[in-house]
Amino acid sequence: MKLTLARPTVRPAHHRRAAMAGIMAAALALTLAACSTTPTEPPPPAAPQYTSPIAPDRLVGRWGLAAYHRPDDAGRTEAQAKEQCSNPYVITAGPNGGVMMYLADDNKLTEVVSKQVPGGPVYIGPPGEPAGSQADRQIMRFDGNVLVLRWVDPEVAKRYGTMVYVRCR
Repeated sequence: MKLTLARPTVRPAHHRRAAMAGIMAAALALTLAACSTTPTEPPPPAAPQYTSPIAPDRLVGRWGLAAYHRPDDAGRTEAQAKEQCSNPYVITAGPNGGVMMYLADDNKLTEVVSKQVPGGPVYIGPPGEPAGSQADRQIMRFDGNVLVLRWVDPEVAKRYGTMVYVRCR
């Protein structure tokens, strides 16, 4: 019996280069795959930048409420609001540091805060929106006993008028 040793197969140089290029391509693909990031959701919008110049406890309470459309009616409307204390509009503290009030055309209470961009007017509205947004009311007057608010949205302001709240005793 004759024993024959198998010779190692020697591949031509161009086969070795092709094999090496394949290995390098696979290694590169694995490296890039490890570095790639999966798509993420966009970051949440930045919180509105404003201050809250009126402490919520200054707004909590029972208020007489009336509204006017003509500036000449402001004084008379304040007297009418005071008469509404027999059926007051009640502002309560909100669960997150604001107060609970009704927004335009909404029959459920919503938490709102006072908000102001430095140097600008003061508003009352939802905390997640910038000061002066469409759901806000601009504070025209507030002395602790009388609160006068005008809706920012012109269409809402036209329907509801300027709202006068007088603190009930």
